[in-house]
Amino acid sequence: MAEIEAKLREAKSALKEIGCNAESVTVKEFYEYLTGEIFSDDKTSLRDVPDNEFLMVHEFSEISELKKIGKTIDKRVIVDSPETVVYEAHFSAMELELKYAIFKRDNSRAKLRLKQDKESVLDNDPNLPETLRPRGEEIFAGSRAILKHN
Repeated sequence: MAEIEAKLREAKSALKEIGCNAESVTVKEFYEYLTGEIFSDDKTSLRDVPDNEFLMVHEFSEISELKKIGKTIDKRVIVDSPETVVYEAHFSAMELELKYAIFKRDNSRAKLRLKQDKESVLDNDPNLPETLRPRGEEIFAGSRAILKHN
């Protein structure tokens, strides 16, 4: 429990470093969010996240974005929210994760995540609302352009 708490503090601090004022996330919210019901094929598990600072930033950001719009973080927040809300939170978190990776000068991590997100969300996710596809494509194209210059 204390380890997760420390990782959450580190994620919030990392977001602050890149200019993001995130909501606080409790251990309970983090646990419920990562072990809750989902409607996609996301394979990220509770075991994967705490040991990866970039995944911590991503998941922390998703939770924060949902809290900012008044969502209660529990095991059903994903399935009880409109898909547009869930994907908006994902894309916001993706932007912040990529920004953090570039800030840390870990371009290989940023390229890997761009590839993973394009393949899993933009190319193969049947739940992605078509109205949000342009946002996902913009993140992909914009981040690729930045990475080409770094």
